[in-house]
Amino acid sequence: MRKVFNGLLIAAAMLLVYLYYASIMAPIEFERERNVREAAVIQSLVDIRKAQIEFRRQNQRYTASFDTLITFVNEGKMAVVLKEGTLTDKQLEDGLTEEQAVKLGIIRRDTSFVSVKETLFGSEFRTESLAEVPFGEGATFEMAAGIVKTGSGIEIQVFEAKTPYRVFLQGLDNQELVNLIAISEKLGRFPGLQVGSILEANNNAGNWE
Repeated sequence: MRKVFNGLLIAAAMLLVYLYYASIMAPIEFERERNVREAAVIQSLVDIRKAQIEFRRQNQRYTASFDTLITFVNEGKMAVVLKEGTLTDKQLEDGLTEEQAVKLGIIRRDTSFVSVKETLFGSEFRTESLAEVPFGEGATFEMAAGIVKTGSGIEIQVFEAKTPYRVFLQGLDNQELVNLIAISEKLGRFPGLQVGSILEANNNAGNWE
C-alpha cells in the first residue's frame, strides 16, 4: 500500500514539475514562433504594398482585387528611362541644364519597358502568394481600396491589406493568443498585422512600423 502511495506522490510531483515548466515555457515558445510567423506575414504585406504602389502609379488608383493585382504583376510593364551622356563641370558652370543638353543632343534619353514582376520581385517570384497568408492554412489576406478626404477636403486614394492574429497564429498556445488579442483591442488596435488603411491616409504604413 505504501509503495502505491509513494508512487502516486512521485507521479503527482512529476506532474507539478511538468506544469510549472510548461507555464514558464509556454509564453517563451509562443513568442518565438510568433516572431517567425510575423516576419513572414510582414514580408507578404510589404510585397502587396510594392505591387499596389506601382499599380496606382500606372492606373491612378489602388485595387481591392487580388486577381487584378496578380494579373498586373504578371503581365504589366514599367517604363524605365535610360540616359546616355553627362554634362561636364564646365557646361554646368556655364548654366547648361539637362533639358537643354537633351535638345542639343549632348544627352540622350531612351525609354524602355520592363516586366513589373521581374523588376519588383524577380522572375522566380510566385505571384499567387501575394494573396496567401503565411501559416494561414489556405487563408487569404483581406484587402480593400477607397478614397478618404483630408481635413482640407483633398481626396486621397488609399488601400489596406490585413490578416488577424487568429489566422496566422492558429495552433499556438490559445491562452497566449487570447492575451495578445485582448491587449490589441484594449489599445484600440487591429488585432493582427495590417498595411495601409481605408479609414485614413497613413502613407501606406504597416502597423508594425
